[in-house]
Amino acid sequence: MVLETKETLTDDDIQHGLKWVTRDGLATQAMVTLTGGIFLVAFALELGASNTLIGLLAAIPPLAELLQIPSIYIVDRVRNRRLVVVLASGIGRLFWVPIILIPFLLSPEQGIIALIACIILYSSFSAISHCGWNSWMRDLIPQNMLGTFFSRRMTLSTGLALVVSLIAGFFIDYWGGLFPEGITVGYSVLFALGLVAGIIGIYFLAATPEPRMVVAGDGVGLASIIAKPFRDLNFRNLIVFLGSWNFAVNLAAPFFTVYMLQRIGLDLSTVIILGIVSQIMNIVFFRSWGRIADRFSNKSVLAVSGPLFMITILTWTFTTLPDVYVLTIPLIIAIHIVMGISLAGVSLASGNISLKMAPQGQATSYLAASTFTNSVAAGIAPIIGGLFVDFFAERELIWTLIWKDPARELAFVTLDLQQWDFFFFFAFLLGLYSLHRLALVGEEGEAKEHVIVDELISEVRRDMRNFSPAGGLRDLVKFPFSTIRNQRKKER
Repeated sequence: MVLETKETLTDDDIQHGLKWVTRDGLATQAMVTLTGGIFLVAFALELGASNTLIGLLAAIPPLAELLQIPSIYIVDRVRNRRLVVVLASGIGRLFWVPIILIPFLLSPEQGIIALIACIILYSSFSAISHCGWNSWMRDLIPQNMLGTFFSRRMTLSTGLALVVSLIAGFFIDYWGGLFPEGITVGYSVLFALGLVAGIIGIYFLAATPEPRMVVAGDGVGLASIIAKPFRDLNFRNLIVFLGSWNFAVNLAAPFFTVYMLQRIGLDLSTVIILGIVSQIMNIVFFRSWGRIADRFSNKSVLAVSGPLFMITILTWTFTTLPDVYVLTIPLIIAIHIVMGISLAGVSLASGNISLKMAPQGQATSYLAASTFTNSVAAGIAPIIGGLFVDFFAERELIWTLIWKDPARELAFVTLDLQQWDFFFFFAFLLGLYSLHRLALVGEEGEAKEHVIVDELISEVRRDMRNFSPAGGLRDLVKFPFSTIRNQRKKER
């Protein structure tokens, strides 16, 4: 059979499999770029979606991941993860066909309902696929190269996403100029291309070899299998960290695009270009973070990249004081640069740390337990944000400094929180708590933050020397890490 498993994989099988996994990553990234993120939000807004519905759209995929728990039973029964992944992915991606047809067959009101229903079905089958895929990758990829492999895969995928999103953004602007009343049809074209890329990705998955699945604890009930990761103290600490972190991030992140389009008043092309700036920094730093994760630990990477990412979320609150001002655009550009640097480390390490800490033979249940917690947190957060965004729209918190002298009085607005600003501020506070929980997680190879900062600077300098002789580019990479490093040296 084409999709049968092998008792053991040779080195050639593994190398062959890694190539197919990388190709699947590229195809899947192309689909995700064209069918999600900015384009999905913009499509929903064109249909007349409210802030609550935007939050719901952001919540559906993570909440659907809760289906990974019952999917453990499917994977353990079938014991052919490739078969489960290929079938579930294939069925799920076909639900994009009705979404593509919305502008042609339905009114905007009907289209919103159809969009939400299809995203629910697509995400549900994707969750079943993810359950098998996580366990499959745990057994396929050698543990000593998890960071290096996934950093390279994510670098290539992000580079492709950069090009695809830029072309797609210009296409939407061009289409909107030609057919201002039919802009939603332009999004359907993007979704159709994304579906084609997704089907190609399924072919790559089918070609990836799978080692025979080792199941620990035959005859043990599903409830016991699910509960075991939560009885593991160290893994439970990891679950608490990932859950609180995902809640913090997803309380704010789904509204970045809406904030820039509606509050700042940027056009879609500018938003896409800012996203590309962030993706470029992702590409530059993925490899460096990956090598550091393999040399030290994923926790060490999170201990540096996590606080940096939280600072970028807090900085959104200063982009308007209370309206757009001279520093708004420079701040937004700086946010996207630093966010790209930090998100590269967070994305890589938060995914790999679960894979690394899941015991062999129990990866399905351990990773599903982690995903369960992440999904609940990431799903509830944007719903809360969507429900309360109108509440905070009517409230404002202002912190003003006043200087008085005999001749005049000067007032400086240092903080002005309105609507989405409250979510950015709350997300920052919750992020600090999650980083406190990270300290309770134990992982082999942990290192102090200043060691990781020094190593990151060295890694990036090395890459920049290979990439470009431009001194200015190398100086850019030094900030803000060189500043942090010098400050820590002074403190010591």
